[in-house]
Amino acid sequence: MKSIQASMDNWFVRHVGGLKTAIRIVFGLVWGIDGALKFQPGVAQALPGMISDAAQGQPDWLAPWFGFWSQTVSANPALFSTTIGLLELALAFALLAGFLRKVAYTGGILLSLVIWSVPEGFGGPYGPSSTDIGTGIIYAFVFLLLLIVNATFGPSRFSLDYVIERQWPAWTRLAEIRDELALVVWPPREARRQQLAGGTIKSPVLIATFETDENDGTAE
Repeated sequence: MKSIQASMDNWFVRHVGGLKTAIRIVFGLVWGIDGALKFQPGVAQALPGMISDAAQGQPDWLAPWFGFWSQTVSANPALFSTTIGLLELALAFALLAGFLRKVAYTGGILLSLVIWSVPEGFGGPYGPSSTDIGTGIIYAFVFLLLLIVNATFGPSRFSLDYVIERQWPAWTRLAEIRDELALVVWPPREARRQQLAGGTIKSPVLIATFETDENDGTAE
């Protein structure tokens, strides 16, 4: 059992580069579907009703919040549903392509919180029949996790940002929280093998990245 667990742990370490990219891409597919659904017939007309329904049973001190959004959206529901759909599709593209990741992740947190606090009604009202707190807040936490991944691992070689950064290093200000790895001079593959075997590499991030390179055959 211990050997199986160790093998699984080692597999995750060796494939960390691909796994974090896969999570980003799958999340992008989710946002793409969400965005496409906003352009269905009848969504714009239903949006004010969704906000009114979300306001039912909420605490009195939240009445001004829902009243403001209900009146604002009712004035032009098509504009709001189209805008939300376009923003979600833009997030989907950014996630799928790895484009403007820092900006996209930050914007994704804000948009997720707006969705959670307005049409989802903060996931409430809460009572004996409540089963969850809504999806918007969970989306926001996923974007926060992606920001943490970016801060931990630095640039992602499996992204459009990485291609742009090689030509225009200043792009890292928009795409990266941590860009030190972009400055690493990658040794030849044989030298990396010797460094890994000899334990001369101390950074866990570089160890995981080098081992990922050995597995996927990139970063020469």
